[in-house]
Amino acid sequence: MSVATASKGSSDPKHNIGGARQAYYDKISKKDMTPLWEVLKGLVTPMPNPKAVPHVWQFDDVKKLVIEAGDVITAEEAERRVLVLENPALRGQSRATDTLFAGVQMILPGEVAGAHRHVSSAIRFVLDGEGAYTAVEGEKTIMSPGDFVITANWAPHDHGNHSKEPMLWLDVLDMHTVNFFKTSFSEHFEDAEQETPKQDGDSLDRYGSGVLPDGAPMTLNRSPVINYTYARMRPILERLKNAGDIDKRHGARVHYVNPINGGPVLPTMGANLALFPKGFKGEEYRATDGKIFVCAEGKGSTKIGDKTVEWGRNDVFVVPSWMPFAHNATDESVLFSISDKPAQEALGMWREGK
Repeated sequence: MSVATASKGSSDPKHNIGGARQAYYDKISKKDMTPLWEVLKGLVTPMPNPKAVPHVWQFDDVKKLVIEAGDVITAEEAERRVLVLENPALRGQSRATDTLFAGVQMILPGEVAGAHRHVSSAIRFVLDGEGAYTAVEGEKTIMSPGDFVITANWAPHDHGNHSKEPMLWLDVLDMHTVNFFKTSFSEHFEDAEQETPKQDGDSLDRYGSGVLPDGAPMTLNRSPVINYTYARMRPILERLKNAGDIDKRHGARVHYVNPINGGPVLPTMGANLALFPKGFKGEEYRATDGKIFVCAEGKGSTKIGDKTVEWGRNDVFVVPSWMPFAHNATDESVLFSISDKPAQEALGMWREGK
């Protein structure tokens, strides 16, 4: 409700005070002030009021269009050849949810996406192709579908493709959180490819095997593991399923952790991987973190509020904050998800409910 509307034409005698109140509002406006009582309801809502809406991006459409981008612009020209997944309710803002950026990146055979770094943390969830690499902080990791690759705040990273086929992956970044605080920096390097003295899988072997190297930084607030490979994660889900450890809402689910302290992989974003047996019909759940899901295997549907989205392999869909949702799996399925839950928890704001 605008200030002018609130003070004119009211039938309530308590508010029908002629032009005195509007004159007062005009006076304080000239001094760059406004009355809290006229805007309070928009600032303190009774429950979350996300602008994002439920939506699904079908991979068949995305792949066709991102492959077409390879004929339009080179990786060098684009710096990062990415099609941004824009929420229909947030067009022009480069947002998949209210807080998270998401896009599908492609690198063609023989291309290099040059080394740079930035304050925004990023993740890659590999969708299609085999054999391209991401280099992060001196480790070159060869990527396969289902791999979960982390690029932490200010970590140098570049991508390259020495295979014979295009490589596509989902990027998710916390850049909107960074930009909200106005703390964005970025930097480019002279050499397109960084030196990579560490072998593929070095960080996972060092830190993800139940032991830690002497001298490991015990206060590190993000995971030192570069690539949580699908080949290593998928059997864990199978063990959970076979043991009957299947949550009625989330299936047989694991969350990726920082092996240093057991916390989230990044201070601003956290991720899960869940297996749903064939015919799974999940119970309804909601929480305040906005979520991005990717189907790694299988097919099914998710009811989000009063909308149902159908999904299959490599499709991406979003669940906005506090919107109730329930998964249903037509076939045995695996869903990857990432959200801003760690940032909310760190600030004491995260909440879940039915």
